[in-house]
Amino acid sequence: MFAGVSYSFFVLNLVVTTEVFLITKSFWAILAALVVHCIGYVLCAREPRFLDLWILKASRCPRVKNYSRWGCNSYAP
Repeated sequence: MFAGVSYSFFVLNLVVTTEVFLITKSFWAILAALVVHCIGYVLCAREPRFLDLWILKASRCPRVKNYSRWGCNSYAP
């Protein structure tokens, strides 16, 4: 944990903030970093590894072609 969020979320926040700063060329990116950090703090208070678990789920259970029809991963037509 770093500053109340997991290390992986902290790195993600750093990357997002850097990209926002490079795109906007404004120091308002610091405000965006604080907002994203607060959201991450609330989510990490509930489940500290939520980002790692979401990445694992997304890599192991990709969406199937008929997801829009069934609303879940259904392999039968």
